Amino acid sequence: MSLKARITEDMKAAMRGGEKLRLGTIRMLMAAIKQREVDERQEMADADILQIIGKLIKQRREAATQFAAADRHELADKETAEAGVLAAYLPAQLDDNEILALIEEALASTGASGAQDMGKLMAALRPRVQGRADMSRLSQLVKERLNR
Repeated sequence: MSLKARITEDMKAAMRGGEKLRLGTIRMLMAAIKQREVDERQEMADADILQIIGKLIKQRREAATQFAAADRHELADKETAEAGVLAAYLPAQLDDNEILALIEEALASTGASGAQDMGKLMAALRPRVQGRADMSRLSQLVKERLNR
């Protein structure tokens, strides 16, 4: 079953179950997918949908941080809950040790040595970790490794 079909089935289940937060979040996701399909005039593959989900999760986390800073905890909680619903569609996340192992492999294959090679290293890592790791965390680990 494709990811889009799974999302559609989950939306139907949320409708039947009366889960308002989950239903609203899935509808928002479907709208983002449809918008991108219309813009690009093509069906979205699972990899493209994972990219959309990652973007939406990042937006939710940033919004939750902003709401918490503005002392709007009820809205921050809602954004965090939406991010949790969206995260269920991502593949299993890599832990720091797995990311560090991928960084070492990429260092060996690209020959990167210093901070000036960070772009080259990130370009090599991005397709391998897309949807399975937070890109800001990956960037932080790459910086730490290159500065050793």
